[in-house]
Amino acid sequence: MKVVIMAGGKGTRIASVKSDVPKPMIETCGKPILEWQIENLKACGLTDITMVVGHLGEVIQTTPLGTAGALFKMPQLTDDFLLLCGDVVFDVNFNRFIRFHQEHQAWATLMAHPNNHPYDSSLLVTEVLPPQTAGGMPVDTHRIVHWMTKEEERTYYRNRVNAGIEMISPRLLQETLRTFVPRHPETPEKIDLDRDVLKPNIPSGRIFAYDTPEYIKDMGTPERYEEVGNDIRNGKVQSRNLRQPQRAVFLDRDGTLNMHRGFLRDASRLELIPGVAEAVRKINKSGYLAIVVTNQPVIARGECTWEELQEIHARMEAELGKAGAFLDGIYVCPHHPDKGFEGERSEYKIVCSCRKPQTGLFLQAAEDFHIDLSQSVMIGDSDNDVEAGRRAGLCRSILIPENQPGALLEAVETIK
Repeated sequence: MKVVIMAGGKGTRIASVKSDVPKPMIETCGKPILEWQIENLKACGLTDITMVVGHLGEVIQTTPLGTAGALFKMPQLTDDFLLLCGDVVFDVNFNRFIRFHQEHQAWATLMAHPNNHPYDSSLLVTEVLPPQTAGGMPVDTHRIVHWMTKEEERTYYRNRVNAGIEMISPRLLQETLRTFVPRHPETPEKIDLDRDVLKPNIPSGRIFAYDTPEYIKDMGTPERYEEVGNDIRNGKVQSRNLRQPQRAVFLDRDGTLNMHRGFLRDASRLELIPGVAEAVRKINKSGYLAIVVTNQPVIARGECTWEELQEIHARMEAELGKAGAFLDGIYVCPHHPDKGFEGERSEYKIVCSCRKPQTGLFLQAAEDFHIDLSQSVMIGDSDNDVEAGRRAGLCRSILIPENQPGALLEAVETIK
């Protein structure tokens, strides 16, 4: 499979670190960023690499063609290919990413991840469907339905950031040529990847998001450059590759993350418990994944719709994001076993395998993110949380008082 690395960035925000070389050639921990990238690609068996250069390129001097224009000048791109930005530090299991792209028969698959500054990042919104079978969980089709730009006004939003790594099918390029050139005859050559190629093709239903908790960071500012160097030195970058088993801190939601004052049905009523953002931020920095596992019988009771539940979680992620914290995953059980109540949704009134203290949510997260449950921890405010952790084979479960400020932080600080 071919790989294209866009290595033409000027790096104006990081000029104070190094201004006499292209941004992808800035060294961190003794190697240029490009070398870190190529080593990761080689480990996945990807060695057919083409670099598109621009600023301070010593070999090829070109007329700027936008972030995608060069792709239309490369006749060798006859099969699906991997497209990367040359200024991003990552350590990713690309074989897993490629397999996802192929299974979905996508025109394009965008790698997505949570980060600690979603408020100034481009965000991807995907289609989420109710459970497709009795006893099932909500189904994220991963089909992108909206692309939220940095400039777009937001209220509540999921922390699903466009990471700048894509799998592209030649079919997407063909569709772009068919539609873009007639609309822009005056500038047919300069084409922007996001604005002119990816976003206009979202209505096709063939653009997908691939979620990963792996390490992906744009080191385009001096502060992020320093953070990347520290993460390489302490082993965080390599350990987050999904070839490696992951450790997770599983978190209950109501009473653990947000104030529990009866069933939460409205996003405007969500209130994070004091100290929670700091606790989640500490998990993010520790190398553990932060995974929410929550029973939400409000769905079975007919007191909350799927759309309202998604909005509640969007507000939770937005509030955490404002404080520089993020969740790697949210897993929901919508079921409740007791029947016979007015307004209930009978299809969810069942005995299931995902309602805590059952272990379905843990097992699904473990499959999605290659989590070693025996090295993971549960934190919650009920005996059901503790029992679920025990049944799932976690190494430890921590019971904290409901709604208590600072309780989650205290618990997180005991995890090594």
